[in-house]
Amino acid sequence: MGKVAVVTDSNSGITQGKAKELGIRVLPMPFFIDGELYLEDITLSQEQFYERLNNDSDISTSQPSPGSVMDLWDEVLKEYDEIVYIPMSSGLSSSCETAISLSQDYEGKVWVVDNQRISVTLKQSVLEAMKLVQAGKSAEEIKAILEDEKKESSIYITVDTLKYLKKGGRVTPAAAAIGTVLNLKPVLQIQGGKLDAFAKVRGWKQAKKTMLDAVEKDMSERFGGQPVYIQAAYTSSKEEAQMWKEEIMQRIPNAEVDMDPLSLSVACHIGPGALAVTCTRKMR
Repeated sequence: MGKVAVVTDSNSGITQGKAKELGIRVLPMPFFIDGELYLEDITLSQEQFYERLNNDSDISTSQPSPGSVMDLWDEVLKEYDEIVYIPMSSGLSSSCETAISLSQDYEGKVWVVDNQRISVTLKQSVLEAMKLVQAGKSAEEIKAILEDEKKESSIYITVDTLKYLKKGGRVTPAAAAIGTVLNLKPVLQIQGGKLDAFAKVRGWKQAKKTMLDAVEKDMSERFGGQPVYIQAAYTSSKEEAQMWKEEIMQRIPNAEVDMDPLSLSVACHIGPGALAVTCTRKMR
């Protein structure tokens, strides 16, 4: 059995420092801010990103260059026999499709997982992949297992401002203006790789209740009471995020709730002050 490496991108929210602790590699995602290229967690920190976002800088996401992807794979393959590469969902970026195309030149040494996840749910897939490596699975087997499990997860998000959804064309200027006046809070869902509208409610309290109701419904109906991971995520302050985590634990008392910042590629489209909760069925 060959030695298998796990590689992901920074859309997983796994920092370079955490990656070293875990024994994996993380490809940094590129961002263009006012026309200048930055790499997540290399030349662009969370704090710098939000400072520029709040200053209305022109921020856009981009996919990693083919050269940067292959350079990382080549470096990893000096030490490992195979790579399981788990990028962000193909439904949110073409970087997964590009990676699949590039992997064809690696003669079965690189297996790209299209597992339809991002941020904390993508991070969970990476952790599952590491368990499978430890269990002696090959890169091909790990890809098959993760892709079989890919839709067993949801992220529910509510935003503090409609400004960034309007900027990205997800709500019209008129709808954003009305929503702001009426204190309407959209609840968004990422499931199967796409960011979609889930509900529209009045105020934070109702938005958070709607998300927790959705998670409880997933637990009881969608996953039939099977074991799940519950995770919190945020683009808000750490204090607000901690309060949100406590609310989740009060509502779902038996859950161990992990909490991480939402990846910057998601934050770019929803802005600061957002809260999220995820429900992912544990790997069979």
